[in-house]
Amino acid sequence: VRFVESGGGLVQPGGSLTLSCAASGFHFPGYYMRWFRQTPDKKREVVAGINTISETKVYAASVKGRFNISRDNSKNTVALQMDNLKPEDTGLYFCNSAPAFEADWGQGTQVTVSS
Repeated sequence: VRFVESGGGLVQPGGSLTLSCAASGFHFPGYYMRWFRQTPDKKREVVAGINTISETKVYAASVKGRFNISRDNSKNTVALQMDNLKPEDTGLYFCNSAPAFEADWGQGTQVTVSS
């Protein structure tokens, strides 16, 4: 199992970024997928989730209305469109399935929101 996250960077408050995650080593279309955020104090929280056929999307209250999760089962990828970014969105972003492959977390992609 492997997850490769990309698309992070430094952005000013109010800006946008799109994160992408490429998954391999398991039957991606059969798994609920999530994006997680690890804050500077090392806490990891769920940011967004999407079911297998993209009919159900769930967001943390702090990002609802600003982030959009999507997936492409033909490419085994999951994306996170992030708009109107705030400094508190800063963190290391990971993707994983639910239930998570706990031994196979990727390297994550760093998002820094700062002026």
